[in-house]
Amino acid sequence: MQEQNTIKRTKGQHLTEIERGEIASLHNLNYSNRQIASIIGVCPQTINNEISRGTVDQVKKINNKLVYSTSYFPDTAQANYEKNRLSCHRPSKFNYVKPFLSFFVSQFKNEKWSPDATVGRAHSAELFKPDEMVSTSTLYKYIDLQLLEIKNIDLAEKSHRPTKRHVSKKHKRVLGRSIEERPDYVDDRLEFGHFEIDTVVGKRNGHESVVLTLTERKTRFEIMRLIDGRDADSVDYAMDEIAESYGDTIKSITADNGPEFANLEDTMSGTCDVYFTHPYTSSERGTNEVHNRMIRRDLPKGLSLDSVSPQSISLINSRLNNLPRKILEYQTPQESFALACGY
Repeated sequence: MQEQNTIKRTKGQHLTEIERGEIASLHNLNYSNRQIASIIGVCPQTINNEISRGTVDQVKKINNKLVYSTSYFPDTAQANYEKNRLSCHRPSKFNYVKPFLSFFVSQFKNEKWSPDATVGRAHSAELFKPDEMVSTSTLYKYIDLQLLEIKNIDLAEKSHRPTKRHVSKKHKRVLGRSIEERPDYVDDRLEFGHFEIDTVVGKRNGHESVVLTLTERKTRFEIMRLIDGRDADSVDYAMDEIAESYGDTIKSITADNGPEFANLEDTMSGTCDVYFTHPYTSSERGTNEVHNRMIRRDLPKGLSLDSVSPQSISLINSRLNNLPRKILEYQTPQESFALACGY
């Protein structure tokens, strides 16, 4: 019997496209809705609703007779879900807060008040009821959408403030031994056991799960782990487990200078050598970067990885390792890895 999903789901968290694919596979294997719910980690009613959402009536002509049937299609369920979501957002308050917007325009033109000053003053002085005004961010949104007489160019700072933060590339501290100290034979991919490491991020809010990825340079064998966050403690915990499972095969690891790898050299001390690329030079981990792009086919940017189960990550990992590669003369990374290990 399948084990129940032990990943804690947030109340109200919606099913993902990946999970809909899992539901379809389990449904086709004649699993009951209750069994599927246990595996996915949701209540049975959620699966009942999902099956109804994605069920399509089909008509086939067999031996000159019309045969009617119904089937669940995850693509149909996803399309219906996205269509329904379009009508779920809160309606715009623009037409209901026009007196407040007029007040803002007046204060901006006559008193040079900023949007935030206008909102803050209106709140503190109780000039408007809460439902008669909007927040500072919404006010800026109206300005961006050109719904008001005030334009971005009229704002005191926004017109010349950079929209993106530009970080100086000079003098960034390297966390440990530079890649320049890495032996040449690692570059040549002649020796097995040299890995590159990185993290794959879904939503960039700094508070969600990420996927830790390690790629062996010679065989292209991939190791993936879903970890709690993009921080050193989460990486250290995962690397302790990976070192226990693969320690005999890992001879070196090459990482970037991300803060999540701050303790990597200490964590892997006694197991392997650790090298760090030059700042802002992802090409020095090119093998891992290519694999991360392949992973993005299943885990696109913006997808909340809190909604992805370790089982899903394992399936993606297995698919990558069992994909024949031209560069390996059409062996799979799994086969090449096993051969290199002497299995």
